[in-house]
Amino acid sequence: MNIAPLDNISVILVRPRSPGNIGMVCRAMANFGARDLRLVNPCQHLHPEARKFAVGASSLLSSARVYADLAAAVADLHLTVATTRRSGRLRGELVDISQVPALRKDLPPKARMGLVFGPEDAGLTSEEMALCSYAATVRTSEEVGSLNLSQAVLLFLHELARQPRGPDVPSREIPEQGELEALFDQIETVLTRIAFLNPKCPESAMSPLRSLHHRAGLDRREVQLLRGMWSQIAWSIRDWRGRKRGGN
Repeated sequence: MNIAPLDNISVILVRPRSPGNIGMVCRAMANFGARDLRLVNPCQHLHPEARKFAVGASSLLSSARVYADLAAAVADLHLTVATTRRSGRLRGELVDISQVPALRKDLPPKARMGLVFGPEDAGLTSEEMALCSYAATVRTSEEVGSLNLSQAVLLFLHELARQPRGPDVPSREIPEQGELEALFDQIETVLTRIAFLNPKCPESAMSPLRSLHHRAGLDRREVQLLRGMWSQIAWSIRDWRGRKRGGN
């Protein structure tokens, strides 16, 4: 049975260590009509082993785009989902893989969604997960919980492919990830300046703030409004001497 291709889906592999795994990811992408592969600091993705395991999808290897860091790789995307099996206070709330297609359905027709996968040995760091809109997981056994990289990609693509997008949602201008990162940088700069953030662990406050903004589903006009507000706040505290500590 044919499926609608996942032509608005980007697959981002962060520091993949095995050329064979990259090749198998290409094959999984071809199975479901996903064509945009992005690699962050990869191993030799054009290695013969990668071409061997890509089978009929080796063209995806040649067209893959390589980035120095995850922020650059997701900057032009509108929604990103980090994949992980590890939870934690700084890693945000994890949604189940079955909820990921619903996130895609809320996107306007021309918006792009990214699936972000970490390296085979350690997965994504908390800092890398903070760059994504949501974090999702696959429930597995406690005995052997981790999935092979290509298996994880296959599962997420299959979940998206088996649940069609449905009618287009009303078109609206939503910001790219890079625009949101600029807003978050402004927020962090101001909150650091007024001593709101813990300098030893700013993520303890910034991670929930990031999640709050992602859940709000801001459009581009609202992001511009917030950026203007934070710019004005930054200007207004330019002569502030810092938190008063004791004395008169």
